[in-house]
Amino acid sequence: MNTPDEAASTPAIPHKADRYAWYVLIILVFVYILNFVDRQILSILSEDIKRDLGLSDADLGFLYGTAFGVFYSLFGIPLGRLADNWHRIKLMSVGLSLWSIMTALSGFSQSGGQLAAARIGVGVGEATASPCAYSIISDYFPKRQRATALAIYSSGLYLGGGLSLFIGGAIKDRWDTAFAGGNAPLGLVGWQASFLAVGIPGLLLALLVFTLREPVRGQSDGLITPTSTAPFGNFANELVTVIPPLTLIAAWRRGLTPFALNLLVALSVGLSAWVLIGLTGKVPQWIAMGVGVYAVYSWATALRQRDPPTFRLIWGTPAFLMIMFGYGLIAFASYAVSYWGPIYAIRELHASAEQAGFWIGSSGALGGFIGVILGGRAADWLRSRNPAGRVIVILIGAVAPSVPMFIAFTAHDLQLFYALQFPMTALSSCALGASAATGLDLVLPRMRGTATATFFIGTTLLGLAMGPYMVGQVSDLSGSLQAGILSVLAVMPISILCLITAYRLVPKAEATMLDRARAAGEVI
Repeated sequence: MNTPDEAASTPAIPHKADRYAWYVLIILVFVYILNFVDRQILSILSEDIKRDLGLSDADLGFLYGTAFGVFYSLFGIPLGRLADNWHRIKLMSVGLSLWSIMTALSGFSQSGGQLAAARIGVGVGEATASPCAYSIISDYFPKRQRATALAIYSSGLYLGGGLSLFIGGAIKDRWDTAFAGGNAPLGLVGWQASFLAVGIPGLLLALLVFTLREPVRGQSDGLITPTSTAPFGNFANELVTVIPPLTLIAAWRRGLTPFALNLLVALSVGLSAWVLIGLTGKVPQWIAMGVGVYAVYSWATALRQRDPPTFRLIWGTPAFLMIMFGYGLIAFASYAVSYWGPIYAIRELHASAEQAGFWIGSSGALGGFIGVILGGRAADWLRSRNPAGRVIVILIGAVAPSVPMFIAFTAHDLQLFYALQFPMTALSSCALGASAATGLDLVLPRMRGTATATFFIGTTLLGLAMGPYMVGQVSDLSGSLQAGILSVLAVMPISILCLITAYRLVPKAEATMLDRARAAGEVI
């Protein structure tokens, strides 16, 4: 029990967020919108990129998913740690500037390799956004409003994804029409001009983000956390544990046994990648995935020694892992459909890029916005009545979209295909806010950036890096893009099993969080 002095020094937990918190949230939504405009615009431009750069469907899946997702995941880990220890507003401003510049540079690509390098840069820059935003939102909004606030932030995913299709398709078609006879500025074609058009505005938004106030860490939970005295030292130490081959140095510092285990895992992952390269012929895909899997293992084992409480509440909590993998497989299907859907409309149903961008983009943006907001509200309502109530919403997001998705990608009518985009996106998007809030409820305030980065391992390394690629690979092998897209339904039973397990584990994990943190050495 607190003494009177301790009780007096403990900050009161706010009942609800104030006006400035909502202003910050609106700005963060705009950041996330631009995040997904820059990430998703590749989809509507892919047919022209495939033609001009001589790529296959699997190559396109690699460019959209793996080249971006692996480096987003890896750099998200040390950047998430930096978000836990440094000024989050400044970090987000720097990251936004970086990914905007790299998006613009994508417009000058003359080969698949150059475009892949630019996509890697976009991934590194965007890795700053959500760890900072999730942590900031959690400090501005009390727990009772947190899923709603995170859902509103997450709506930027769908608004940005929809806008990217509309803006990218319109710019590409109109640019190519205007300069059909040649003499385009800088010799650029429509898809290149589209990258420039969406990349440059991000630099202006970064200036606005820089004016926001940094919240007191832990204020909404009454657990004020002091700022680290060596944030960049911690960031450098984290970087060494996750970026190969520096990971071997970090393992050696921990002792001979950790080094031997690390080397054994590296060799095992390398052998697996070699086998998959032999089966598919896709060298960049499996090298990148191998690097990603090995790097995550290296980081997690280093975290276990350096910060046992954080490891215990993240990697040592089965409930957190089940949420991460369960939602990661929802993302596997969602990223695949959001990327390949416009391509399917153009290639198989003979829509124009501008038309497909408008109808799929607007339906997806509206459906995603409504779904993620209502999903967040429903998750908070269910959470007030059931400690595992938010997981019910995540389960809906895993099961419900399968029916409209199957009908859409077996239909031969373009209008029916467009009409089904709304329910498909609305149903899949409802899970995001609930998943994020559930994960954050299982860790302490100082761990939120790291927890967010870990959560995004599931959504990016598993979902983004594998979903779009698998569709492309199946499409190349079968000669049918339809077969490739429908193949992602195979992962849904695994997602459902993970989430049912999470439903059973979450209440106890949250109730014992403080005790387990203390047992691991946390001073609270």
